[in-house]
Amino acid sequence: MPGHVKGVLFADYVRMLRAHRGRTFNEFLEPEDLACLEQAIDVDAWYSIDSFERLGLAIFQAIAEGDLGLVRDWGRASVVSVVGAHEQVLVPGDPRESLMRFFVLRRSLFDFEALSMLQLCDASASIGVEYGMQPLAEQAAAVQTMGFFEGLIALADGGDVRGEFLETSWRGDRQTIVGLSWQPAPALQPVRPRMRPSENGAILSPPER
Repeated sequence: MPGHVKGVLFADYVRMLRAHRGRTFNEFLEPEDLACLEQAIDVDAWYSIDSFERLGLAIFQAIAEGDLGLVRDWGRASVVSVVGAHEQVLVPGDPRESLMRFFVLRRSLFDFEALSMLQLCDASASIGVEYGMQPLAEQAAAVQTMGFFEGLIALADGGDVRGEFLETSWRGDRQTIVGLSWQPAPALQPVRPRMRPSENGAILSPPER
């Protein structure tokens, strides 16, 4: 399978496996994958998507024990590391703009078209997901991806965030499509400046905080 993923994403998988060193992952990982668990991960370097897939399967099967709910929760939590490394992605109060900015960043996270924005509105979005992995790995990665976008929208102050699969490649559909909806963040009320008189007439005073 061709393709590479940036280290900021790869590092999340490595950290999860390192946190469970008491378990053995030899049945899931190749020697080069195991070597990554002992090396420093460069968040700006490229890593093989094949290795990324095997690490993900090890996490899904050996740590999450096949629980897709845990995978989705982890996806939501993983937003923090991406936003921490790329603060410009998050626009507080504007989930739509935050999604747009992520899709600009996405080109620097994958060197292939893993994600595509199919539709984006003020309170909904449809996202295509195609990692090109085997079905079980693709399903786990897609669930994590849905959780990631749910987390990003919530972090941008979207309310009542909901994600669902509209199509799933591992069940025979041509592609996987994630549908997202949310309540837009409440509009900020404009601050009215106070007028205070002076000997030269009325002038603006600083806004009340």
